[in-house]
Amino acid sequence: MTATDRSLELINAAAQAAADKLAHDVIAYDVSDVLSITDAFLLASAPNDRQVKSIVDEIEERLSKDLGAKPVRREGDREARWVLLDYVDIVVHVQHSEERVFYALERLWKDCPELELPADAKATRGKAEEHTKLRAEEDAAEFGESR
Repeated sequence: MTATDRSLELINAAAQAAADKLAHDVIAYDVSDVLSITDAFLLASAPNDRQVKSIVDEIEERLSKDLGAKPVRREGDREARWVLLDYVDIVVHVQHSEERVFYALERLWKDCPELELPADAKATRGKAEEHTKLRAEEDAAEFGESR
């Protein structure tokens, strides 16, 4: 079994929405062979809670407006550290970068086929690492100046 056309349509729209809100490391997996409850997972992350919320809101708005899709379940709103949007055909995980590293969902699904995503979404790969390196350099510069 493979992801349906509808699932792919939802995944691509969600991936583009996440990329438009500057998500990091957007990736999607076809999990239809291993899970009977959904066809695909989309993973995205952001360096702060506010941006996680912004990405989630954009995905919800875009899928609702463009594809008439509303999540049957939304979890993790209050903390905005890991928000899950369940659209039945797909499940979207938007995580704070720290949660993304800690839970490492990619390791769980690495044996599943990766889905092709829009160019903007692919361009987000490695952004979390870049962001972390930049923050470390800024912190080092600030620490060096404060001596």
